[in-house]
Amino acid sequence: MSLVDRNKIHIRVFLTANVIASIQILPRVRPPLARVFAGREPSAVIDVLPRLFALCVAAQQTALVSAIETARDEVTPLAIQQHRITLLVIERLVDLVRGLFVGHLTLNVAVATAIRSLISDLSALGGSTQPACGCSQREATARVVTALATLGVREGGALRPGSPLALSFATLNEEGLKTTPTGYAFLSVVDDPKITNRMLEDDPTFCCCPDLEGEVPETGPWARQMTRDRLPMNPFGAAERLSARIVEIVRLCGWLEAGSRDDAAVNGIIGRYKLGPGRAAAAVECARGRLYHAVELDAHGRISRFEFLAPTEWNFHRRGPLVRNLQGAVLTAQRRRNAVHAVIASLDPCVGFTLDFRDA
Repeated sequence: MSLVDRNKIHIRVFLTANVIASIQILPRVRPPLARVFAGREPSAVIDVLPRLFALCVAAQQTALVSAIETARDEVTPLAIQQHRITLLVIERLVDLVRGLFVGHLTLNVAVATAIRSLISDLSALGGSTQPACGCSQREATARVVTALATLGVREGGALRPGSPLALSFATLNEEGLKTTPTGYAFLSVVDDPKITNRMLEDDPTFCCCPDLEGEVPETGPWARQMTRDRLPMNPFGAAERLSARIVEIVRLCGWLEAGSRDDAAVNGIIGRYKLGPGRAAAAVECARGRLYHAVELDAHGRISRFEFLAPTEWNFHRRGPLVRNLQGAVLTAQRRRNAVHAVIASLDPCVGFTLDFRDA
C-alpha cells in the first residue's frame, strides 16, 4: 500500500439485496508522532507542527502548548488564553465554511468566487500572532456575515429558499439515509477526565481505537449542538449534521461580532488536565470535534512521551457513528453511492477516504 493510500480511511459497505448488512473500516495509518517527538525540546516540536498537519493547525498547536504548560505547572496569562481562543474560533469557522460550501454545492463561478472571498476574510482575521483590535475584528466579521447572507445563510442559521445550499439541504432531507437513534452518545467536555487519564496508560491501542466505557460517542458540530441545546433525538443523517454546521457558523460569527465576550459560546473550547508530575493533557474543540494531546516531560524538560487522539478516531471507529448511521439502511440503485458518501462527508474525516460496495 502506498503512503498516500495509508493516509486514507478505506470504507467497504457489504450489501444483502439493497440493505447494508455490515461496514468494514480500515483506518488510516496515523503519523508516528510519539517516536518523532521523543527526546525533543517542546519548543522545537511546537514549531514543526504546522508542517505535520495540513488541517486544524491552531488547534494542534494549542492542544500541545496547553498540555506542555500544564505539565510544567505554568500559568498562562489571560490575554494569551483569549487570543488562542479567538484563533481557534476563526480556524473552526474557516474549516466549517470550507466543508459546508465546497462539500455540498456544485460550484458555479459566482459561488466559487464568493466562497474564496469569504474564506479570505476569515483567514485574515486569524493571520496575526498578536491579539486583534476589537473594532477591526468586528468589521471583518461583519463582512463574513454579509458574505454568508449572499450565499444563502440567514440569521439564526435559516437558509434562503432557492439558494444552492437550501436546495442541497432539501435533497439530503428527502433522499438521505436516516438512522433511528437507540442509545446514541455524544462526546463532550465532561468526558475529558476519563479520556485523558487513559492516554498515557499502558494500552497502546487506546488513541488509535478509543472507547468511553465501551461506547464510541460522536464528536463534531452536531454533537456539540445536541449536548448544548439538549434537542430531542429524532431520526437523523447527513442533513442534521449539515444543519448543525450552519448553526455553529452563525453562532461563532456572533461571538466574534460581540467582541469575543460571550463565554458561553466558547465554553469548554480548551481543557487542561494535570495527570501527575511532568504529565498533562489538553483538549481542544475544533471543527471536526474534540482533539486531545497528552505529554510526559523528563527531568530535563524534554518530551519523553506524547499521544494524540483526533476526532476522526471516534467518528470512523469500527463501532462508531458512521457504522451506526449506515447499518441496516435500505439503499436504492439511484441513491446508493451518493447517499452513503453524504453520510461520510457529514462526519468530515480529517484525511481522504475510499468507498466501495460488495455483496455480503
